[in-house]
Amino acid sequence: MPPGITDLDGLARAAAAGDRDALDRLLVAVRPDVLRMSARFLPNREDAEEACQDTLLAVARGITGFDGRSAFRTWLHRVAANRARSTYATLRRRFEAEGRGGPVPETPDPRRTSVVAGTRLDLLDALEAIGPEYAEPVALRDVLGLPYREISVLLGLAEGTVKSRIHQGRQRLRDRLTDAQV
Repeated sequence: MPPGITDLDGLARAAAAGDRDALDRLLVAVRPDVLRMSARFLPNREDAEEACQDTLLAVARGITGFDGRSAFRTWLHRVAANRARSTYATLRRRFEAEGRGGPVPETPDPRRTSVVAGTRLDLLDALEAIGPEYAEPVALRDVLGLPYREISVLLGLAEGTVKSRIHQGRQRLRDRLTDAQV
């Protein structure tokens, strides 16, 4: 780490100020965590690695947008969640465009997909369907486990608004996932 910088927040502030060495060290330091976060969304290891790379690229390009209002890890969680959801949508569109047997099946093939993976795919489809206003807070809370207060700071919303959006998002997810089961 650069002299005097001993934590991720310090590296992030230095990188946001234009220190390329700090950015390189920051990206190396967070890669394992980003891969774990991506894998919480995407059941296939290669897909999680693609989302991880997309996240690291987004961090490198957008580090100047890190303003320090929240902890760097909190900001990173948001970027990782958004990139994982975006990577899934891109992979789904790519699959459909390549015409691999038509559209992605509505329900996963149990001979090729674990129950956990199928559930995650259903969740990603449902998150995409409910829109970012609800999907982002739900993903940050229920998939990545961030506390309400951190989500509030990260999204620039009152904590009560965050709780309300998570509650409404969960209801919408429940409706979509229940409809998919029928």
